[in-house]
Amino acid sequence: MNATVRVVCRPGLAPGFALAGLPADAVAPDEDVATLLAGLARHPDIGIVLLQDQIYDALPDDLRRRLDRSPHPVIVPFPGPAWEVPVSAEERVVELLRRAIGYRVKLR
Repeated sequence: MNATVRVVCRPGLAPGFALAGLPADAVAPDEDVATLLAGLARHPDIGIVLLQDQIYDALPDDLRRRLDRSPHPVIVPFPGPAWEVPVSAEERVVELLRRAIGYRVKLR
């Protein structure tokens, strides 16, 4: 089975992903992302959805929990451009693990 990657991001990033060959759905801050994600989940050929972290963080908690536990498609938040203080890679991994397993772990 060949699974494809789909990107859900803010309109300013979508052209860059399209240039890289990845289909991107541009979502404005006031758009209904839950309906878009439900539609993507119905496509058996979509295996991974890259979801911009600003959009992921704005989702309701119950929807985020369902997405985190869903085996298909795999939702992977990615950091969008930011001009504030960057989060270290270790902090980002710890936060992803906390979301996936439900509690905070300490990395050495």
